[in-house]
Amino acid sequence: MEVREAILVSSTKDLELVSDDAVRAALAAWQARDSAGWLAAFVDQPSLTDDGQPRDFSAFSAEIGNEYFTDIEQVDAEGRTVTGHFHSETWGDFRTFFRFVLGSEGKFERLEIGQA
Repeated sequence: MEVREAILVSSTKDLELVSDDAVRAALAAWQARDSAGWLAAFVDQPSLTDDGQPRDFSAFSAEIGNEYFTDIEQVDAEGRTVTGHFHSETWGDFRTFFRFVLGSEGKFERLEIGQA
């Protein structure tokens, strides 16, 4: 998956910390308000959990541009769990994680998010 050049919504320059190319591309799309790029990283109907509770992936994805990482603090060894400070126009600023779960199709089949 190719990382697209785009103007980031947030000021974070930490995407280079993300070692998994597919995760970096998905996050770059999220940060850049690129809905098509974000959705292209996932299977047709991915699952989403927020603090362990099921949530609607489409509704979450509709918030693109209103929610974004302001910095990335940590990335796990596989490059698929990203932790950092996050801004939401609804919920304010808080520390969160995104964990991307790769499916057999080579796209993400699940996204787990939550406060860190």
